[in-house]
Amino acid sequence: MLAFRQFFYFLLNLPIKIWVNCRIVADNVLDNKQANNNKPIFYVVRNKSASDLLALKKACKKLHYPDPLEQVTIDGKRYDRTFCLEQPSRLFGSAGTTNQAAQLQGEAILTAHHINNALDAQLIPVNLIWGRKPTVERNKASIGTLLADQESPNWLRKFFIVLFLGRNTLVRFSDPLSFRFMADKHGTDDKIARKLLRVARFHFYRQKIAATGPRLMHRQQMFKTLMKNPSIKRLISEEVASKKITEEKAKKQALAIMDEIAGDYRESMIRVGERILHWLWNRLYSGIEVNNANTLRELADEGHEVIYVPCHRSHMDYLLLTYIIYQQGLVTPRIAAGINLNFWPAGPIFRKAGAFFIRRSFRGNRMYSTIFREYLGLLFERGYSVKYYSEGGRSRTGKLLEPKTGMLAMTIQSLLRGIKRPLTIVPVYLGYEHVMEVGTYHKELSGSKKQNESIFGVFKAIRNLRNYGKGYVNFGTPININQFLTEQVPDWKSAIDEVEPQKPTWLTPSVNVLADQVMVAINKCAALNSISLIALILHASENKALSRQELEAQLDFFLMMQRDAPYSDELTIPEQNGQQLLSHAISLNKVTVEQDSFGDIISLSDSAALEMRYYRNNVLHTYILPALICRILDRTAKINQQDIIEHVLTLMPLLKNDFFLWQNDEQLASATKQILSVLAEQQHAKQSKAGFWTLVDDHNSLNKIKLLGECVEETLLRLTIITTLIKRLSPIGKNEFSEKVVAIAKRLSVINNINAPEFIDKKAQMTLINAMREHGFIASDDDGKLMASSTIETLKPKVHNLVDIAVLQSILR
Repeated sequence: MLAFRQFFYFLLNLPIKIWVNCRIVADNVLDNKQANNNKPIFYVVRNKSASDLLALKKACKKLHYPDPLEQVTIDGKRYDRTFCLEQPSRLFGSAGTTNQAAQLQGEAILTAHHINNALDAQLIPVNLIWGRKPTVERNKASIGTLLADQESPNWLRKFFIVLFLGRNTLVRFSDPLSFRFMADKHGTDDKIARKLLRVARFHFYRQKIAATGPRLMHRQQMFKTLMKNPSIKRLISEEVASKKITEEKAKKQALAIMDEIAGDYRESMIRVGERILHWLWNRLYSGIEVNNANTLRELADEGHEVIYVPCHRSHMDYLLLTYIIYQQGLVTPRIAAGINLNFWPAGPIFRKAGAFFIRRSFRGNRMYSTIFREYLGLLFERGYSVKYYSEGGRSRTGKLLEPKTGMLAMTIQSLLRGIKRPLTIVPVYLGYEHVMEVGTYHKELSGSKKQNESIFGVFKAIRNLRNYGKGYVNFGTPININQFLTEQVPDWKSAIDEVEPQKPTWLTPSVNVLADQVMVAINKCAALNSISLIALILHASENKALSRQELEAQLDFFLMMQRDAPYSDELTIPEQNGQQLLSHAISLNKVTVEQDSFGDIISLSDSAALEMRYYRNNVLHTYILPALICRILDRTAKINQQDIIEHVLTLMPLLKNDFFLWQNDEQLASATKQILSVLAEQQHAKQSKAGFWTLVDDHNSLNKIKLLGECVEETLLRLTIITTLIKRLSPIGKNEFSEKVVAIAKRLSVINNINAPEFIDKKAQMTLINAMREHGFIASDDDGKLMASSTIETLKPKVHNLVDIAVLQSILR
């Protein structure tokens, strides 16, 4: 029997090898060297199928894992390496029964662990999913869906599954389970073996839903469901009564809005798009780095409703994040896209890829806002993952924008409809070494009218395709909305109403807090790269130019600061040194290289300086604290450590909302001590026995400290303008004051050659003004006008002492 099975596998192996294309997703790639006589590896799969086992063999070979068709010897006894949970269905008659062999083998291996204490076998669950088609309503199901929609297909059905779906096979390797842990923790009797197999079945079911998505609802079925929604039915009745129109006309208007909004998801479009994007990324980027993707799979496996909230840099964001999610073995989300992207032919393509379209403003259109809210709620109710951008639009400056709270509010209102699954937000940092629209952004910031997207713009972008360096997708720490509400509003569940979405009094303040937490979480998982670091350094240097040797040294210094005192544990830092990073940037033509008799000079042209400022702003927040500390040390002959901490605790909270920083006072104090310790270890600063800090008297070291300190210069200038003007102009209206601040900022930008849109941005100034009000440095009189508080005098010297005297005099004059 064994010889026949081996011969059958031999015959089938070649067609499987040629035809089946496996996408492998491994939660944790094991070192095969760890496998030995006392730590053998076993696999558990769903179906006892020759095609499954041979596809598994093909995947294991790629990962250098042991052959699943081999047997394992433990204490003289031989065991199949692969457990199969289900027998295939019979061709005629009733379905196949559960395979008892897997249970018996599990019991035997557990017993072996009871006898041999040194034994620690590893069981790896492997889920083979043929095709990624979601199940659909039967009357709309395709051939591929009908083929795949069976737990244990018979051999004939499996033949067609391999034939039609074999090119799109997902092989998901989960984290291994230790038999030793199971034996020591739960025992070795037959009940444990049965429980282990039951857990494996449920685990595979959850993974399949995570990979293919919940049951797919046809677009027209969604419209019918929405038209039966109590809120929309009542809205139509009110429209009929208030506007004196017929019910048929009101329903026609509602259907037109639904048609404008709703997506039309097709898995076939995702597969075609994935192939095109795979080609595109190879043309555009030298690599896409993905971090913390395991978090996504864990959430999906646990049954969470996943909501992706990325930062918004480029139109490429829509494509890149969707592609990466699919590559990680998960179903692609439904994507909230701006209505400006609904142009032919992109609009229909995006719809079939899962996009639904949203207008820039809902104001004054109650029917639109209600239908959109109920459509979003229906997506959550049906279990679809969703992706939207809380910034509302693409950042033109490279900094995170102030979040728009509408989508978050509707998300919480959906939760108040009684959704049983937990809703969890996954913040995503998207970073690029080149953003294709960056040139357009500067034109718009300079006053040019924003150009509408069109097919001609797409052709132009395709024509200009070239190597854009690397892309970065970092998934941050998830935010469970259920837990968040429990912390913010302990009795929030009392507002649950399965019929009518509620808008309790606590909704708006809670949404505002949640929105800030999301933006902070995005910034925590930022990615440093060669372009952003070089942009940060050159913009801090005089004339935006350094010698090659000095720039490489500065890069090493900036990298050292983050490696030894990182902004957060989620920050990703390049493994290369300064020389390698600079060579990479030069290869991308991001800097100008000029040679003289002393060597290379690296600089930024006027146009490059504008572009590179964008990338500088992507990561500036990660260096604000070390830059401030270096600035304090540079501008003070000697200073007590407690005074440094006091400076930090006074100034950093004012910048928290502007840069979406995460540390509280205790964490800031701890981070300050860590940074000072690193500077001392690297012999850039020293502390006397009396506790005073000074800089080391070394030219190269002083240059590094001074340049890092320059990174916070523009922020300090903005604070200086506000602290100076509020004293002179009190009392003054809020809008008038912000206009005065912007006017001074514009004047300074000309005098000091600060070509920075964010420096003269009114919203950015208002963020600082509001922060100073929040911390009591600016007060309001009885008429609501702004005025300097008594504490402003404690802030002014801390800020003014850190600003160049010439610039300070310009402001004071």
